[in-house]
Amino acid sequence: MASASRRRVQFTGPGEVEVVTEPMPDPAPDEVVVRTEYSAVSPGTERLVYEGHVPETLAADTTIEALEDDDFSYPISYGYACVGTVETVGNNVDAEWEGRTVFSFQPHVSRFVTSPSALVRVPPAVSAVDAALIPSVETAVNFVMDGRPMVGEQVVVLGQGVVGLLTTQLLSRHPLRGLWTVEPSPHRRAVSESLGGTAVASSSELELDTGHDASGPDASRADLVFELTGKPSVLNEAVQRTAFSGRVVVGSWYGTKSAPIDLGRHFHRSRMEIISSQVSTIDPSLRGRWTKDRRMSVVLDLLPTLTPSDLVSQTFSLGDAPAAYAQLSTDPSMLQPVFQYN
Repeated sequence: MASASRRRVQFTGPGEVEVVTEPMPDPAPDEVVVRTEYSAVSPGTERLVYEGHVPETLAADTTIEALEDDDFSYPISYGYACVGTVETVGNNVDAEWEGRTVFSFQPHVSRFVTSPSALVRVPPAVSAVDAALIPSVETAVNFVMDGRPMVGEQVVVLGQGVVGLLTTQLLSRHPLRGLWTVEPSPHRRAVSESLGGTAVASSSELELDTGHDASGPDASRADLVFELTGKPSVLNEAVQRTAFSGRVVVGSWYGTKSAPIDLGRHFHRSRMEIISSQVSTIDPSLRGRWTKDRRMSVVLDLLPTLTPSDLVSQTFSLGDAPAAYAQLSTDPSMLQPVFQYN
């Protein structure tokens, strides 16, 4: 018999969100109960879910324990960024877990039951809000790993949402020849500049410095382009802005959206590489040395210096979830919303 209740965000249809109260399941002997302190909204993916732009029969995420049995049909509880405190441990769980601050890939919920293997210990130097943004930092790390920036390359990042800004911040630490970002929002361009990018409002304003090749046919094109806007039409800009033998890393998820892409002119003879990058897996060519656990250890080491909580634009109570998603869908100034739990 459940001894307590919990509150959970649920998408019930396009543009419809409710917060449900339900019995709290008891933990099995090998499980723990975590009381959530913060959960971060994924602005791109959760906007697609809220607006109904995801294929309903697609699995939510088979690599996340809390989502592995779900698809995107309504109603759905979706999210993957909870930070909280372990308040109860099962009889077969080491008692040292109790009281620990932990991160877990869970939907927005006030309490949850899970196995210790699905938890990430939050280091003492990392705040709870920074820890809630672990998935965004992990995604940015994955993009950079897949792009493999080289010394002296020209790099362009299209889109300066939260993941785009974190990707820019990581790239700024590489010895590149130039790092350009494209973002129509003046506020996001200002943040991008503070993180090391040279920001412009549109790709037509790009003036790359290609050094000795400045007069060549690829003078206005980059070695490496990241498409992180979430807008499929921008992929065409990415292709046109990539030099001969360059790479395009597509980090956006477009859901059910589509747009025509011109592959008949510049692309046809360019020998460029278009890379699908998604954080749930490691590039097959790296799996001999890299695992998701190793990548996560890199993320935890980076958190104190990246301080992703600086990108939090709004904090909501869980009860304000319907208003939060309505604002996310209509307000372009919203950068990173988080839920705070009492």
